[in-house]
Amino acid sequence: MTDRKQESGAIRHGRRRLLTLSGALLAGVAGCTGSQQPDGSQSNGTAADEDAAFEEYAVPSFPQPNPVTDLEIERDSFAEQVRGNVAFSFDLLARLRATTPDENLFFSPYSVSVALAMTYGGARDETATEMADALHYELEGESLHGAFGSLEAELEQRNEDGRTVETAGQTDEENEEDEDDLGFQISSANAVWPDESFQLDEAYVDLLEAHYGSGQHRVDFSGSPDEARREINGWVEERTNDRIEDLLSASAVNRTTRLVLTNAVYFRAAWEHDFASASTEPAPFAGIDGSETEVEMMHQTTELPYAEIGGHQLVELPYANDDTSMVVILPAEGEFESFEESLTTDRLATMLEETSRPRVDLTMPKFGIESKFELAAEMKKLGMERAFGRDADFSGMVESDGSGLSIDEIVHQSFIEVDEDGTEASAATAVVMGTDGSGGGPADRVEMTVDRPFLFYIRDRPTETPLFVGRIVDGKTL
Repeated sequence: MTDRKQESGAIRHGRRRLLTLSGALLAGVAGCTGSQQPDGSQSNGTAADEDAAFEEYAVPSFPQPNPVTDLEIERDSFAEQVRGNVAFSFDLLARLRATTPDENLFFSPYSVSVALAMTYGGARDETATEMADALHYELEGESLHGAFGSLEAELEQRNEDGRTVETAGQTDEENEEDEDDLGFQISSANAVWPDESFQLDEAYVDLLEAHYGSGQHRVDFSGSPDEARREINGWVEERTNDRIEDLLSASAVNRTTRLVLTNAVYFRAAWEHDFASASTEPAPFAGIDGSETEVEMMHQTTELPYAEIGGHQLVELPYANDDTSMVVILPAEGEFESFEESLTTDRLATMLEETSRPRVDLTMPKFGIESKFELAAEMKKLGMERAFGRDADFSGMVESDGSGLSIDEIVHQSFIEVDEDGTEASAATAVVMGTDGSGGGPADRVEMTVDRPFLFYIRDRPTETPLFVGRIVDGKTL
């Protein structure tokens, strides 16, 4: 993993690309690409084909959480909400790829869910119903917030357990050096930023503090909105190791802003089985638009969790703390779009259930992505409409009836870099609220060459929580 100066150089040389999508663009661009494949041909893959590939497999119970902390709620209820979080991840991925079907993207569904769960705590009546449906909140009231509170506690425990990690196949001295350089770190932080004149309901403040540890950070939106914005951005930068800068633009807040709710997630982890730098070499990557680009391909041969169903391959790359991993899914050649469109929680669960541990000859690209999205338009398309309009009901937030308070914007920014040593990723979400708003087991040895469009996500293994999700379809920006 490169240090800060090297990373700046990498940015200058184009290893990462910033995707900035305005709300107007998200609202104005519709549809997705057709079925043309990287080789210029038309895909024969259809949803029916995907059904046939998976129909012989019994759908496993998923997730089966095995958390290490004491849950705030009953285990089955916790599992139900985690499943809802996975479903929301796929819904949001579908909305974002519809807007930019030919581009790489990366986001943290966990960060978005947590920030909006805090917001949902103050929603009432139809506003709350729409939010719950769009976000797949399967639980209600204290049970829902208890589930998210438990997830926050789990991540903190991962951080404690992961302070000392060891990479397989290395000496104690090498592991000690890697711990200083990369090691394992995960953190999630929440904050509530009310205007100095805005009085939050005491019960609402207590709920956020009890389950999200948010606290109150009073700022002067009405008198000095730019100073308030800089303070929020500074908080986000500090909690993402300076990876997420300027989350809120100058136009994001103004004198009518009354409340901002933020979540920041930071992740940094060494692989359990790292890729040897000497094995990395240039190789072609076929993009979704038919273009072929030379990228830096990493290689390792290791026993890894692996599954193949209907030509679709899945491999799991554990991080050195053994409680988190990156899952890479390579759809069958020519079937990326049909597979991506038909991917569900059940199909993901089926592929994970079918894994065994052969020796995998794995080749995959180094990559880095930075993305920034304004999500108001996308959440409206998922059915969460009232929260943004004059009919919004957030009376549970404030001491008065909450009239006129609505969501102005939801801003999400994320970063990831994957190389031979491991992964660094971060994300932040801000909810800005104001008034005046509008087939058989694999062989003992298998080969998996990720040289065409693929999906990936970083998960917390004991809870099956998707922390980050991405798709790589364009090699030019890797």
